[in-house]
Amino acid sequence: MKLDETNVTIIQHLKEGRKPFKLIADELGVAENTVRSRVAKMTEEGVLDITGLVNPESIHGKKMAYVGVKLKDMDLVKKGAEFSKLKSVVHTSVVTGRFDLMLLVMLDEEHDLLEFYTDEISHIKGVLSIETFVIYKSYDMKVPYIF
Repeated sequence: MKLDETNVTIIQHLKEGRKPFKLIADELGVAENTVRSRVAKMTEEGVLDITGLVNPESIHGKKMAYVGVKLKDMDLVKKGAEFSKLKSVVHTSVVTGRFDLMLLVMLDEEHDLLEFYTDEISHIKGVLSIETFVIYKSYDMKVPYIF
């Protein structure tokens, strides 16, 4: 689906949270049903997800980290999908540079980095190396609450 100017504007309005479709329609000068049907179509086609996200710093006992993963082979898409299913992984990206994948992980006191590596990553074959980047402070980060 190609996003036209109206779709982009609707998405920008939805960024403000639970803004009523009626208010968005009034500001765009279109019918409320137009906004509703466009949001439904964008959602059905996987262009837009409407979800609740949280600032991870506001969740007591949770820490965020990026984990760079270097793989032995170049089956990046398959491995990316495999990593994305791990319990602690919030987001997985296939990237360029010295790593093949970048993971965003959410950890807690009972399931910290050591457990993430030994209980989760150790079960995935073909990992050459990993490097961890613990996030001490983030700006404008919002993530789904996965625990």
